[in-house]
Amino acid sequence: MTVHPAFPTAAAEAAPLTVRVVDPLALSEELATAWDRLADDASEPNPFAERWCLQSALHLLDPERHARLVIVRDGSAGQVIGVMPLAPATRYGRLPLRHVTGWSHPNQFHGAPLVRAGMENLFWSILLGWCDASGWAHTLVHVPRLTEDGPLHRALVDVARVRGSEAEVVHREERALLERSLSPEAYWDEAVRAKKRKELRRQANRLAEQGAVSFRRWQADDPLEPWVDAFLDLEARGWKGKAGSALASHGETEAWFRAIIAGAAEAGKLDMRSLDLDGRPLAMLINFLCPPGGFSFKTAFDEDYARFSPGVLLQQHNLDLLDDDRIAWVDSCAAPGHPMIDSVWRERRQLVWINAPLSGGSDRLRFRAVARIEKIWRRWKGDGGANNQVQDMP
Repeated sequence: MTVHPAFPTAAAEAAPLTVRVVDPLALSEELATAWDRLADDASEPNPFAERWCLQSALHLLDPERHARLVIVRDGSAGQVIGVMPLAPATRYGRLPLRHVTGWSHPNQFHGAPLVRAGMENLFWSILLGWCDASGWAHTLVHVPRLTEDGPLHRALVDVARVRGSEAEVVHREERALLERSLSPEAYWDEAVRAKKRKELRRQANRLAEQGAVSFRRWQADDPLEPWVDAFLDLEARGWKGKAGSALASHGETEAWFRAIIAGAAEAGKLDMRSLDLDGRPLAMLINFLCPPGGFSFKTAFDEDYARFSPGVLLQQHNLDLLDDDRIAWVDSCAAPGHPMIDSVWRERRQLVWINAPLSGGSDRLRFRAVARIEKIWRRWKGDGGANNQVQDMP
């Protein structure tokens, strides 16, 4: 564990605010507990940055140890202010450019750090100042998948301005979101066209002719392993298995999946559901419930029964999340424009990718050069907004 003063001055040695680069496999019990408590008080929930999810990801999905688990802490209060995994990068798309990026992996669908509510500006100020003083950090900090206009996005913009520059939005996406406003039945009727609802009723009736149809929801006293095995098998038998992108296609992703499902269950944040035919799963989905929000992490269905739309039928039952007083919204974690979930969930969540410059003179020069190239690239792509970034350059 490497400990750095939050501000590189002699007086900082006595300051209670520190930045620590922590070995995720060597956390003290006290620090692990503080990280877990931070998740309950976070400005914005993000299961992918909670200890039960991120710790095993850094261990299993970063074998070359590129990432640095950075923890900002207030020692005087015994609190962790923020946690974020960072990694040095030598290329920005096709450009040879050393910079810092928020570390992630293909199964991570939100990039927000865990930050204590009300301390967003303090977190970014300390983190960027620490990067300024770190020999391995250069040019900019690239933060993927922040909630647009959320507390962390607004704070990063404010802090960049105080530091004399602008945080640039370099990419923007939207994806399906479920917001609590109606009963499950009323939401379904408003979100899904009458013709489509009729077709789904017909498909449900035809499916019932094939055998006994049932819907299950995992309970805390149920054994986990049969559910995990069933999901991995169901996903691997579909197109993801054929493409080699199923969780079970690689030992490290399967091990990570098993670890985080167990971790989510222990943390009380696991929600698993299944649509069964004669006791055999035809569709399954996994939610992580992190009040006041939730994240629809994974779904899979038996493609041999695609004509019955088992995934959509399961999503209809999944709408009982709207009856959960703890949950105000659920992020689909789906790709933009996903044809299935976009037709069922009406609301949309905007995500942005942000570049925040470091303060060194050469850093600022390189940052401005990258910003100009980004703008030229967008004009060439015919997009005046931030929907194409240099990282997408062919």
